This record gives sequence, C-alpha cells and structure tokens, in this order.
Amino acid sequence: MTTLLIILIIATSVLLSFFVLIQNPKGGGLSSGFAGGSNIMGVKRTSDFLEKGTWALVIALMVFCLAINIVGPSGSSTTGGGLGDQIEAPQQVPNLNLNNTAPGTTSPAPAQTPADTAN
Repeated sequence: MTTLLIILIIATSVLLSFFVLIQNPKGGGLSSGFAGGSNIMGVKRTSDFLEKGTWALVIALMVFCLAINIVGPSGSSTTGGGLGDQIEAPQQVPNLNLNNTAPGTTSPAPAQTPADTAN
C-alpha cells in the first residue's frame, strides 16, 4: 500500500509541475496563443481547465501525503530502523575523587607558587 501511495505522489507531483509550467504567470496561459479573434470554440475556457486541474492535483497531493502518514509505519514500532535505534542513552559516570578527599568535602585551595605572588 505504501508503494502505491509513493507512486501516486510522484505521478501527481509530475503532473502538477506540468500544469503549473503550462500556465502563463499573467493569466493568459494557453489561450494567449489563440487570441486572434478565434474565441468561437471557447478557447477562453483553457485557463479555467488548467486552474481547476491545478487545484485538483494540489488537493490530491495533500490527500496522498496524509494517507501515507496514516498508512505508513508508526514511530512506536520496535521493528522500524529509525533514529530511535541510533540514539544512545547517556551513561552515568562515577565521581572520580582525584584529590583524595573525603566525599562531601571540598578540596583545599591550590598552593600559590612564588611566580603567582609576584604578579
């Protein structure tokens, strides 16, 4: 089912691209080529067809995208190989007591050297 939806999304996207590229950005579209007084056969309706076709393809693309999200594998499944498998939980690092002091006490201040006191 997912493969069918992916194929429908790709086909709809390609058709939508053609419909958008055919249209004239100023609203003339294909009817601008027949503007020489030959409106007898209804060439004015070409832009209406392209506009309605564009809207229909946009709506179909949205429906297919929503359907693939509903039908597709859910994020809670353990068999999916998503990012959940790649994320590791942070590890607890034991407190290393390098100053040899008792736990809960602060370490003594470092001794000043003669070079520190000269400044």
